[in-house]
Amino acid sequence: MKEVRPTTGKVLQAVFSILGDLEGKSFLDLFSGTGRISLAARERGAKPVVAVEALRDRAREIKNNAPESPDDSFVVLSLDVRRCFSWLLRRNYRFDVIFADPPYESGLVAETLSLVGKNAAICSADCIFIIERSVREPIVGVPPEGFVLSDERTYGESAVSFFRLRGNVS
Repeated sequence: MKEVRPTTGKVLQAVFSILGDLEGKSFLDLFSGTGRISLAARERGAKPVVAVEALRDRAREIKNNAPESPDDSFVVLSLDVRRCFSWLLRRNYRFDVIFADPPYESGLVAETLSLVGKNAAICSADCIFIIERSVREPIVGVPPEGFVLSDERTYGESAVSFFRLRGNVS
């Protein structure tokens, strides 16, 4: 299995501090890896939470660590991120928070920004889209279609960018 680079505790705490109360908010975790972010979102009251991880063994680990969810409030998809949007749209998912942590320096930051922009129908009206990336992998060009950059923070080797749907910047 490929090496996993989990989100550091410092970044995790910062992101959830910035997000504030997640009670009843829907949360999508792209490139879920260990599931640390999606599990933390669920612990903080997010519902439903969907974790997307392409590697089956990792997806199985996330399911094993997840709280019991008879009402489908915690879903783990073993799908490539590029394929998950059609699955989510067919099932009418809309998310208040989308978190993406593509493998560092893999070239997937730009592709992920584009994918979320093209699939903004999965976003609620007040959606926040967050992408964690290496500081050596800057965001090039414009934000995802329909979004504006609202905040950006750096934590050591990690940069975290927050986007909001255009018209919902406060």
